Amino acid sequence: MNKPKIVILGAGYGGIITSKSLEKLLKSGEADVTLINKHEYHYITTQLHKTVIGTAADRQIAMSIPELINPNKTRFLRGTVSSVDTNKQEVKLEDGDSIPYDYLVIALGFEVETYGTPGIKENAFEIRSFRSSKAIYHQIIKQFNLYKQDQDPSRLTFVVAGGGFTGVELLGEFADGLPKLCEEHNIPFEKVKIVAIEAAPSVIPFFPKQSIQYTTEVLEQMNIELITGRKILECTPEKVVIEPNCEIPTRTLVWSCGVKGNTIVHNWGLPIERGKIAVDAQLRVKNTKNVFSLGDCSLFMKDDKSALAPTAQVALQQAPVLAKNIVASIRRESLEAFEYHHKGSVASIGLKVGVGKVGNVRLSGIIGGFMKLVIEARYLFNLGGPSLILKQHFGVDRNPIKVTAKN
Repeated sequence: MNKPKIVILGAGYGGIITSKSLEKLLKSGEADVTLINKHEYHYITTQLHKTVIGTAADRQIAMSIPELINPNKTRFLRGTVSSVDTNKQEVKLEDGDSIPYDYLVIALGFEVETYGTPGIKENAFEIRSFRSSKAIYHQIIKQFNLYKQDQDPSRLTFVVAGGGFTGVELLGEFADGLPKLCEEHNIPFEKVKIVAIEAAPSVIPFFPKQSIQYTTEVLEQMNIELITGRKILECTPEKVVIEPNCEIPTRTLVWSCGVKGNTIVHNWGLPIERGKIAVDAQLRVKNTKNVFSLGDCSLFMKDDKSALAPTAQVALQQAPVLAKNIVASIRRESLEAFEYHHKGSVASIGLKVGVGKVGNVRLSGIIGGFMKLVIEARYLFNLGGPSLILKQHFGVDRNPIKVTAKN
């Protein structure tokens, strides 16, 4: 009898934890598991702002997938998915290979949502992946070198669009990390200008007033110019235009204004709702029995009107349940309904402080920054135990990862 073939598409939070959970749940020889990912590394999305400034080693953010999985239980295949044929039960890769499956997990993450703003797709930078974050780092160095030639102040003006958690974390990283980077490249930091633009009336508008006030005060103390309540109208290679038709000369706009599900799944004949793959209570793709989906590319409805937000916390809670349900399907047992429990949210603001809310407790300052470190350490523990935590802090390879970055 042939063993069931389980294929996981994507090694983000949802994909990698699903594979790790299956390694624990499956009996020896019970199924063949294949994890497919575009790159050989799994990156920690919530720390990508450190890659932008280079305040962390590449391998602290992007970890080798073969070193994270058990090769005796999970086969890793580096490849880019082009399509899925649910009738033939095959995954097709860009290199022409076809991978058969009996159970499929789609965990292909997100794309950046530009809301149709002119010039964003062509000219803005994104914190979307390790590669795109590394591109921002190279852009900063490039502008430093060009500034030495022409003294154009727009080269030292760095604009962050979006005042949510990602934007706030990047702003803090800019403020703390750019002085050292300027010193290394002989650039006067007093010439650097950091600008934050948020269309809502305030940064982190979804948080309590006290947290908003604290975050605003910290960013202002960091000499960051905050522009709130005004939308970006256009982005060109030399400037950003905001309401009401005001121009900010800059060569570097980082866009962090929202995400949407990966649109590659739209052509696979799967049920798409609100731009994402619709799943049922057991995380199965609707109208299927052997296709599952989780994370940012899937739509899980909390109730009749609202869906779960595309966050790492959601994917990390979904993955173990999804793995249990695949194993239950193989063993012909009943499946478990997924229930989400929000455990709070914390954002770092630079190297020392943070802001957030855990349960009914509001966090800020050094305690908030410490809680952010605890959350990151907990994820590393779940991924690889104490040994991975020690390796990431004391034994990580400091050599940079070679990646191609957009021009």
